Amino acid sequence: MKPRHLALCGVFGAAALILPVFFHMLRLGSTFMPMYLPLVALAFFVPSGVAALTALIVPPLSGAVTGMPPFYPPIAIVMAIELSLMTFLISTIRHKWPRLKPLPLLFAVLLFGRIFSACLYYLAALIYNLPPKFIAGISLLSGWPGIVMMLIVVPQIVRFTPPHE
Repeated sequence: MKPRHLALCGVFGAAALILPVFFHMLRLGSTFMPMYLPLVALAFFVPSGVAALTALIVPPLSGAVTGMPPFYPPIAIVMAIELSLMTFLISTIRHKWPRLKPLPLLFAVLLFGRIFSACLYYLAALIYNLPPKFIAGISLLSGWPGIVMMLIVVPQIVRFTPPHE
């Protein structure tokens, strides 16, 4: 791993820990998914394994330090798995096809991530004896303002960041 990648993981990972605190103070945390924004952006700048590992670590770390996202119900774990997979996909596709525009890539992966997340919540609801269709449906519908925000902000971050390497 290059020092630049480590530095980017630290900066974007720290942002993923700090942003939710501010959003939750305004009661907008689950609506705008602030932890996702820096981690999804990070995937455009570092190799897939590094992006996925950072995304796998941040939600449980945040849950342990701030209580957000909670471990019960297992939101922190589901977020970690979802974010890890999404960042892995973004980084892998981005490095394989570097000319691909960020917006269509981001749209496809975020849509896939929401569906994958709903499936994970369905399984978790079965394990915890909760209504699985309801839980999965709510998880699928929640966070769309955050998706829209990411579709607007992340391509701009990618666009205005000078290429490196």
